Amino acid sequence: MGPINIISLFRHFEFKQLRLALFFVIIIISVGTLGYKIIEGYPLLDAFYMTMITIGTVGFMEVHPLSDGGRIFTSILILLSFGTFAYGISAITSAIVEGQIAAYFSGYKLKKEIGQLNNHVIVCGYGRNGKQACSQLKTREVQFVVIERDEDICERLREEGNTLYIHGDATDDKTLELARIHNAKALISSLDLDTNNLFVVLSARNLNANLQIISRASEEGSDKKLYIAGATNVIMPDKIGGAHMAALISRPDILEFLDVLSSSDDKSGSHLEELLDIKLKDNFQNKTIASLNIHELTGVFIIGIRNNTGEFMLNPPTTTILKDSMKLFILGTGAQINHLKKEFLNS
Repeated sequence: MGPINIISLFRHFEFKQLRLALFFVIIIISVGTLGYKIIEGYPLLDAFYMTMITIGTVGFMEVHPLSDGGRIFTSILILLSFGTFAYGISAITSAIVEGQIAAYFSGYKLKKEIGQLNNHVIVCGYGRNGKQACSQLKTREVQFVVIERDEDICERLREEGNTLYIHGDATDDKTLELARIHNAKALISSLDLDTNNLFVVLSARNLNANLQIISRASEEGSDKKLYIAGATNVIMPDKIGGAHMAALISRPDILEFLDVLSSSDDKSGSHLEELLDIKLKDNFQNKTIASLNIHELTGVFIIGIRNNTGEFMLNPPTTTILKDSMKLFILGTGAQINHLKKEFLNS
């Protein structure tokens, strides 16, 4: 991003008062220059110079002795310039007090931070589902940026100051590119309409073939279309919510236990975590879970494995050999999980 351009400051915000004051200054300079040229017969440069020292009230001598008409014209010019500069100062003060200039520089900083994102998540839509997704991402300390078209929501995010966001349409390729989709690892599309989510998924898959795309769907049959468009996973909140409520009747303790594990935001408490595409340190390659003593050394339980062929193994036996690119599903506290990563895995 290039240096801040003062002209863009005026274009970016509706500084009506500032622009009006600037317009009046230009008019006064033009009228003054033309007036001295006509009334006194000054050359153009002398007329411009006389205008500038008059409205600037610097007290220099006249370029040439003034006639009575010139003195009257100069007096009127001084009065007009006083009023214009007073109005300009008032407009500038108002702009600062209202926070418009501060908002511009805040937006500049925001764009700079977004421009440095890498391996992040893009969240399209900051409604109920999108907001909940962002809350979980913050808990897991995952970098993300929100794309939201509602101006009021964006203003609220700006005031909160702890969320990167882009005010724009997520169905537009240019907006996705502003969110650095080529550098992102995942995208969550939680827009209200299934058709809009479909457009987002199509665009995102076209722009980044390796992107993990999770989309919301509301209507029956939309999930199939979203999968065809390129979604990795499709979530139907109403369907999941109904099934979850029914399961709480038949298996309340199990469901509540799983909810606590999967949604815990307490770093000191145990929670489920997944380690994707692990890279073991050289001295731990091709060894069994038992020989590595992972639980004894770190306190972490390995409760599931997904091998390189995509097959799941729940509660793997201790004779299971761990290999690079496997996916581990583990249970432990934040400190225990960090210990495992530091002790056994390459960063």
